[in-house]
Amino acid sequence: MTSHITSTARRLRMHFVAAVAVSALLLTGCNPAGDPNSGGTSSESPTASSTANPSPTPTATPVYVPASASGRAQNVPVPVLPEVAKTETKEGLEAFANHWYATLTYAYETGDMKPLESISSPTCVSCARVKEVVEGWHSGGQWIAGGRMVVEGAQTKFLEVAPGEYQVLIQVRQEPLSYYRADKSLDETTESKPAIGDIMVAGYETGVWTAKTVEHLVNE
Repeated sequence: MTSHITSTARRLRMHFVAAVAVSALLLTGCNPAGDPNSGGTSSESPTASSTANPSPTPTATPVYVPASASGRAQNVPVPVLPEVAKTETKEGLEAFANHWYATLTYAYETGDMKPLESISSPTCVSCARVKEVVEGWHSGGQWIAGGRMVVEGAQTKFLEVAPGEYQVLIQVRQEPLSYYRADKSLDETTESKPAIGDIMVAGYETGVWTAKTVEHLVNE
């Protein structure tokens, strides 16, 4: 009798332990680590949101405004020396001559002689005459309109006339010039003329061309 009770009690304890084990499995929800605090699910790290950098606002390019009866020129681009004009070659000298007259146009438009002087010799007499007119008519609120130099041709035989110096012939004309006083009244307007021949003597030294003299072939 005693052994039957003991055997029965042992079976009851085994059933109880088995029931507890089942209950534990149900609570852990098949978590491989058996961590009851995990809740049976794996948490994922939140994806960091990337904030797009705003594109920089493009800077507006100043608009070129030619001189007119309303006022002086604005935002005049400085002529850029072509790469070929930096070479001691026939093509380089002809390109430099074209650039020199483009810079002369810039001087008439702005009154700024510095770019022209940087590529001209101090001994250039005609350059000094241009400076007198240009700076005189861009002082005291006055200005010049028009006067663009149009090069119709530039040619050289590329023969030295002195060590490192060459001649180049230029066929060029100037568009009409209008001279305005500070009160916006018109002082004078020149007439358009046919192209004339100029002769330039330019020197090449340390990779740079310089206009030594620029003269008309025929006196006007």
